[in-house]
Amino acid sequence: MSIFEAFILGLVQGLTEYLPVSSSGHLQIAKELLGVQLTDNIAFDVILHLATVLSTIVVLWSAVRRLFTGFFSFRKGPDMTYALKIIASMIPVGIVGFLLKDTFNQILASDYVMLVVGAMLLLTAALLTFAQYAKPRHKEEISWGDAMIIGTAQAVATMPGLSRSGTTIATGLILGNKRSVVAEFSFLMVILPILGESLLDVLGGDLANIGVGLVPLAVGFVTAFVSGCLACRFMLNIVNRGKLVWFAAYCLVVGLVSIGSYIF
Repeated sequence: MSIFEAFILGLVQGLTEYLPVSSSGHLQIAKELLGVQLTDNIAFDVILHLATVLSTIVVLWSAVRRLFTGFFSFRKGPDMTYALKIIASMIPVGIVGFLLKDTFNQILASDYVMLVVGAMLLLTAALLTFAQYAKPRHKEEISWGDAMIIGTAQAVATMPGLSRSGTTIATGLILGNKRSVVAEFSFLMVILPILGESLLDVLGGDLANIGVGLVPLAVGFVTAFVSGCLACRFMLNIVNRGKLVWFAAYCLVVGLVSIGSYIF
């Protein structure tokens, strides 16, 4: 992998991890366009995801610190409850990741991956459109039930091409939660699952054969981190302004193009 390819993939990962357009789907599209071999780059994808996790922690540091302080204080209170809701929301994606990780990797390496990505992007567009026009109720606090439903939505969004942030934010909005509250919850709930997946990859030896040089790896990581910080701040602002339909239109176009590239 060249430095330029690593830069492009890092940029795509950083921007699309937070924008509701599917980072996995766009990484797949970028790899196809760049002609990057897909079979030996799972570890590189993990490195890029770690960079965006770091950008989440940086941008939402005050919320992350509040979660850790509340959880490890071992005292019942709103911060402890919020931390437990975040943890509970991660259970569905942990189960799905453990049971279906190999299946998803097979899809990513298949000949019909662009068809799957395109279909999931169309589903993302539908979810964002529905959330845009759903009747707002502005619940100030995410309930236990909403946390589990949003967590289940995150588990479903492990399908390549289905936007994680788009699915979880749209689900939270449809449930009537306040925009700023559900956006923060969506970005925080992904931190531990990605770190957990990375740990499993390390223990399983997947990172032993990265297949990418140190310089391209560093370029990809730094690019994903910087663009991730910018995209995270931008997305928080966009959600508060209620402009998700812009991304629905984008996902519709890219989804149709992806399906067309497979058919024709």
